[in-house]
Amino acid sequence: MATSSKAKKKTVRIASGRKRARQNVSLNAANTSLRSRFRTMVKQVKKAVAGGDKAAATDVFKSAQSVIDSVADKGIFHKNKAARIKSRLSAKIKALASAAA
Repeated sequence: MATSSKAKKKTVRIASGRKRARQNVSLNAANTSLRSRFRTMVKQVKKAVAGGDKAAATDVFKSAQSVIDSVADKGIFHKNKAARIKSRLSAKIKALASAAA
């Protein structure tokens, strides 16, 4: 029996539960948007590093840092994960500088 990835949810009867379900839809959309923005910024930094331009990579990394921090502050990703990703991106930029020298 094949089941779809999204199982049909039961309707909630209690008013507070219905309100919570409505809130969950909008919160899920907001979190999805922020998560997507986070991933896009990380990809942009990696792309700039792959391009080999240290100045461009540094500029993109500066803007990515604020996005990464805001996602961590909102609890979408853990603060340690955000710090780990920033550290790895920073190391890639630093390696790019040393490789050019």
